[in-house]
Amino acid sequence: MPGSDGHAEQVAQALAQATAALRAATDVESLRRVANEHSGKGSALVGLKSSLGSLADVEARKAAGRAINEAMQAIEAIVSERLALLERAAAQVASAGEAMDLTEHLARRSRGHAHIVTQAWERLEDVFVGMGFKVAEGPEVETDFHNFTALNMPPNHPARSGFDTLFVKYGAPGSTLLRTHTSPVQIRVMQEWDLPIYAVMPGRVFRRDTPDATHMPVFHQIEGLVIDKGITFAHLAGTIEAFTKAFFGSEFTSRLRPNYFPFTEPSAEFDVRSSNGKWIELGGCGMVHPNVLRAGGVDPEVYSGFAFGFGIDRMAKERHDVADLRDMYANDLRFVRQF
Repeated sequence: MPGSDGHAEQVAQALAQATAALRAATDVESLRRVANEHSGKGSALVGLKSSLGSLADVEARKAAGRAINEAMQAIEAIVSERLALLERAAAQVASAGEAMDLTEHLARRSRGHAHIVTQAWERLEDVFVGMGFKVAEGPEVETDFHNFTALNMPPNHPARSGFDTLFVKYGAPGSTLLRTHTSPVQIRVMQEWDLPIYAVMPGRVFRRDTPDATHMPVFHQIEGLVIDKGITFAHLAGTIEAFTKAFFGSEFTSRLRPNYFPFTEPSAEFDVRSSNGKWIELGGCGMVHPNVLRAGGVDPEVYSGFAFGFGIDRMAKERHDVADLRDMYANDLRFVRQF
């Protein structure tokens, strides 16, 4: 039996042979076979490990044992590396063999595409996510509390009459309704999310409106809500301006006009203007009313925030210069195929 020096030399030689053989393996099956030959039963390294007892010197025996273990680990590492590489190559070959020629299908006219409002919805989400907002959703069938009361509109508030609410037969009369705006999602977000909050809430809303060129009984809105420490009206104005340029283009700008909403104070309408000088009324905004913050479980002495909202349908209408909202829902292919 060789001494410790000879033992170490044999370990190094066995490792070198195993490394060369593993590197030369060209497929998974041959790799596994080579790995077994150089680290399994009957391999040189296993034989060397079995002969450790013949070394009289304890320290030499320990050193030889460590060298064998390190060699085994090195072989395992090479096997793992080569296995991942060869499996990936095999998958690529299989994928290439299963590929289909879809040229004829791609050349045909598309069978369908997203609705003009869905396109606007998805683009709005992309813009706001790019600005650091998260997307939130809420139920379309809401409680009176979330839709009105928590938004600073008690039962006798005159603002309720302007919504022409559609109530549903569930619970106490007048307690459940089809939401008239996406603002109740703001309350749910404040109650459920950790602070600070930077969220947008797109969704479908319902009102008792007669369809005409600018109104529909079912339409879509998107709300924005920011709650954090030190938020001011300047942050609101800057966010509206940043959104305007990101969505419409750098040639557009925005302005705010004083207005009244029960859930914000102060409140404003915001308009956008393109290079042609035309101002387009887009939606409402303002600083979140302290009563609304309290209803959402937020301390108005510590946090402040702003909110904004506008119609997605109107956004699509203005962006594509559609004259009548009803055209967007008539399912006339002559109209649909334009967008």
